[in-house]
Amino acid sequence: MRIDILTLFPEMCETVMSESIIGRARKAEKVQVVCTNIRDFAGNKHNKVDDTPYGGGMGMIMAASPIYNCYKSLYNEGEPKPHLIYLSPKGKTFNQQKAIELSKLDRVVLLCGHYEGIDQRVIEEIVDEEISIGDFVLTGGELPALTVADAIFRMLPGVLSDDICFEEESHFSPFLEYPQYTRPAVWMGKEVPEVLLSGNHQKIADWRRIKSILETKEKRPDMFSLDNLSKKDLKLLKKHNIEL
Repeated sequence: MRIDILTLFPEMCETVMSESIIGRARKAEKVQVVCTNIRDFAGNKHNKVDDTPYGGGMGMIMAASPIYNCYKSLYNEGEPKPHLIYLSPKGKTFNQQKAIELSKLDRVVLLCGHYEGIDQRVIEEIVDEEISIGDFVLTGGELPALTVADAIFRMLPGVLSDDICFEEESHFSPFLEYPQYTRPAVWMGKEVPEVLLSGNHQKIADWRRIKSILETKEKRPDMFSLDNLSKKDLKLLKKHNIEL
């Protein structure tokens, strides 16, 4: 899969996408990331990509032409149009289901805005959807784009060591991930739950499932629903005298 990031700060995006799991996946050619500088398509002496808003107001607006020309440079006529996402506080909130959906595409383009936004006309011309990573405002779209790219790439075969690495994580399933512990067994007087030291794989699995359910109910009641509990879950909770 290929993800293009259209940005005013390609070095910033390259740095993040070259580290850790994603960096290793790129080196192994499991994924492809191309960061393109919108300024290269400004078409003027000073590579200026912004201007004052019509109608007045604070700040500057990114002009349509540099963005449009940058995007059009990414593919040739006759090739399939890449799916373009504008990272915007107006967009639908990004979640794990959207990451899974986007991971099934061959190519995604992430457009990073700046200043007070971008000219509405280029949004209408080339943007397929707008995505937000939360109800807050950032300086630019780079951090949201990197967040979305990371979440998408983790879903692809060969990026993580095993599918179970993400299948048991929070938000992949209807429940949050269970608590995790490592050595030492006692730290600052706090002991690792005894069941995790028992070596009994079934008991450990049951404990983790129960904790996942309870963690979700306590920390994310907005996510919790009894409808997500299987018959096996209900039987397990009843066995341990746990009422929800």
